[in-house]
Amino acid sequence: MDTKELLKKVRKIEIKTRRLSDHIFGGEYHSTFKGRGMTFSEVRQYQYGDDVRNIDWNVTARTNEPHIKVFEEERELTMMLMVDVSGSEFFGTASQFKNEVVTEIAATLAFSATQNNDKIGLILFSDEIELYIPPKKGRSHVLRIIRELIEFEPKSKQTNIAEALKFLSNVMKKKAIVFVLSDFIADDYQHTLKIASGRHDVTGIRVYDKHEESIPNLGMVQMQDEETGEYMLVNTASKKVRMNYGRYYSEKVDYFKDSFSKSGAGTIDCRVDESYVKKLLGYFKRRG
Repeated sequence: MDTKELLKKVRKIEIKTRRLSDHIFGGEYHSTFKGRGMTFSEVRQYQYGDDVRNIDWNVTARTNEPHIKVFEEERELTMMLMVDVSGSEFFGTASQFKNEVVTEIAATLAFSATQNNDKIGLILFSDEIELYIPPKKGRSHVLRIIRELIEFEPKSKQTNIAEALKFLSNVMKKKAIVFVLSDFIADDYQHTLKIASGRHDVTGIRVYDKHEESIPNLGMVQMQDEETGEYMLVNTASKKVRMNYGRYYSEKVDYFKDSFSKSGAGTIDCRVDESYVKKLLGYFKRRG
C-alpha cells in the first residue's frame, strides 16, 4: 500500500470513529472506567450540606471557621489495546473482513480514551508479540496506532493468546484498561487470563463472521487453513463433517465465555455484519 492510499484510509477511519467517540462513547467511557481514586484538590470554607467527615480540623482551629478538604477524581488511566493479527482475522464473507472491524473498534476506543486524556498503548500479537507501542497520549499517537492496524504485516499467521497476556503482565505493572480483540479461536489461555485480570480491567471483544459458525453443504471443497496455510479437501456433504466442525467452533466460543467469566473479565460479541456501535454502547451502559 503506498503512502497516499494509507493516509486516505487512516483519515477515513479517523473521521468515522472520532465522530462516534465524540458523540456517543466519550461520556459512557468516562463513567464506565473510573480513575485510580480521589486526590486532594483544595481547602475551602464549609457550606451547608458538605460532608462533615471532610472537615479539615487544623485549618478550622487556625481560622476559627469550619473548613473542608475538597477531593477530585484522579482521572488519568492507561488503555491497552491487544489485537490479534493472526491469519484467521483476514476472513470475511459480508462487507468487511474481521480485521477491518477490529481496526474500527480499536480506533473508536482509542479516541474515547483520548477524550479523557488517558494514555493508549498497542500490542499486536499472533503466536508471538509482533509489535508493542508503549502507552502515550494524543491524537498523533492514536493515528500511529491506526496506521499500524491498517498496514502491519505479521511474521506469523498462528495464534497464542496466552503468550500475549504474559507479555501484558510483564510490561504493564500498574492497573490498565485492557481490550483484547480477537476471534478467540484458541486454547489454553484461561490461567494467564486470570493472572492478567487480577491486576487489570480486562474485556475480550470477540469479532466473528456468521459463516464461521457452520459449514454449508457444498459437496467436495478445497479449503485452506488461514493459520497454517495447509490445503485440504473437505467433503461438506458429510453430515458428520459438518457436525464435527460445528462442535469444534462451539467449544472455542464456550471456552472464551467460560474463561472470561471465571476470570471476572467482561466480554463483547461483535459479528461483522452487525453494529459494533450498539454492542459497545450496551456494554458501557451495563457496566456504568
